[in-house]
Order: sequence, then structure tokens, then C-alpha cells
Amino acid sequence: MKSKLVILVVAVVAILFVFTAAYVVDETEQAVVTQFGKVVGQPKKEPGLYFKIPFIQNATYFPKNLLEWDGDPGQIPTLDKTYIWVDTFARWRIIDPIKFFQTVNNTTSAQGRLDDIIDPAVRNLITENRLIETVRKTNRELDTYEIGLEDIKERQSFRIVTGREKISKQILEQAQPKLAKFGIELVDVKIKRINYVEQVRDSVYGRMIAERKQIAEKFRSEGKGEARKILGEKERDLKKITSEAYRTAQEIKGKADAESTKLYAKAYGVDPDFYSFAKTLELYSDALGKDSSLVLSTDSEFFKYLKGYSGNP
Repeated sequence: MKSKLVILVVAVVAILFVFTAAYVVDETEQAVVTQFGKVVGQPKKEPGLYFKIPFIQNATYFPKNLLEWDGDPGQIPTLDKTYIWVDTFARWRIIDPIKFFQTVNNTTSAQGRLDDIIDPAVRNLITENRLIETVRKTNRELDTYEIGLEDIKERQSFRIVTGREKISKQILEQAQPKLAKFGIELVDVKIKRINYVEQVRDSVYGRMIAERKQIAEKFRSEGKGEARKILGEKERDLKKITSEAYRTAQEIKGKADAESTKLYAKAYGVDPDFYSFAKTLELYSDALGKDSSLVLSTDSEFFKYLKGYSGNP
């Protein structure tokens, strides 16, 4: 009976020993073993089952995958004295867990170290470059319309030398050596957002509005000029068509009058006295109306056909 109890106790102790001695490192973690606060052995970076001395040694775990750092937006002046809000972010990882444990000990403290190192690097690089360098990364032609010579000269002054990507790379190069002693590798730093401070923003918006209005006015004036050109061509074509039609009508009318006169002359030439009689009757119709009154001598030539016809039969 006693031997069974002893075996049971030994088994429980062995299980407890194995349970407290074993620890597991998964694929997203790495661990260091400490004894009385000091690191012993090599860090465990590969996933698997490991053992330590129970109750004396402790395993401390650190993440092995990429971690994020998100900086606080700050107001920074550029080289051309323009104040902007700059918001940056970074990705980092622990490459030396022993150094990391001995210096910053945990990721919360590491975030503070990153703040102290990356923020000044961002400020230094922003203040050393013009605003356009932090905004653009290439000299690609802007999708805008040039207004005039002054505007072209101003846009030529916006040619970038460094560019946003190079500034981000320089921030990374400036911050990385300072983080190496903490066992940290800074993988990437990017500028997430850039914005003007409120006073500058109002001025920029006003300039953008004025520029858009100037471009709109340019298009309006060009449209009005084109409209006047089209109307002028229309008026010219209309007058040309009208004059040609009038000339054709006059030619036709002249030919008709000539033909009519020829026919009249031919018809009246057969009997001149009859022609004189017909014309006198037309004159009576035009000169004498219903209410007309005339006092003339009976010997007047005007009424010779009323007194009798003296022509040849």
C-alpha cells in the first residue's frame, strides 16, 4: 500500500516537474529564458517544445512578426517656412530578443523608444526639404492647365530633387542605427498624411479657387471668341447667299422684262394708233377716279379719244 502511494507521489511530482519545465514557442513568437532576472542560454526563435529548470528559470515571450508604430501628427515647418501637419507610421520587429529584453523589456516601452527616435528623424528631414519635396515623388506633369508665362515659371520652380520616397528612406536610415542597440529592426517608415495648418490651408484653398476661376474664365473667353467666329462666318455665308440669290433674281427679272418689252413692242408695232389708244385708256384709269374733278377745254389732247376716233379704218 505504501509503495503504491510512493509511486503515485513520484508520478505527480514528475508530471508537475515536466509541466513546469516544458514551454512551447509557436511560429509567431520567440523566447528568452531568464534565471533570477538574467538571461541564460540562447534565445529560442524556432517554434517547438523546449524545457527549462522549473521554479528557477522563466520563459519570456516576444512577438517575432512585424509590429506597427503609429506616430502622433505633429506641426512641422518645411524649408520654405510653410507649417504642415505630418502623420507618419512605421513597421518594426524584434531581431535580437536578448538585447530587447535587457534594454526595453517589453513592446510598450519599445513604442516609447520608437517615438523618441522616429519623431525627431521625421522633423529633421521635413525641415530640411521644401514642401513640394514631401508631397510629390516624381516630376510627372501635373494634370492642370497652364495659364500664362508667370504660371509656367512658377510650376517650373516646383521641380523636385529629393521627393517623398527618398525622404521616407532617409528617415529610415537615420533612425535605424539608433534602434539597433535595442535589438529592433526598423523595416519601413512612411508618411501617411500631410496637411496644412488651418491658416495656411485657408490661403491655399483661396488660391486654388482663384486659379480654377481663372481657368474657367479662360475657357469662357475662348468659347465666346469661337462663338463670334462661327456667327461671323454664318453672317458672311448668309449675305453671300442672299446677294447671289438677289443677283440671280435680278438677272431673271431683267430677262423677263426684256422679253416682255420685246413682245409688247412687237404687238403694238402692228398698230401704233391702237397702242396710243390703249395707253390713253390706262391713263384715264390712273388719272380719273370716282371723286375726281377736272376742268379742261374740249380741245384738250387728253380727251381726243372721247370726241371721236379720227384714225384710219
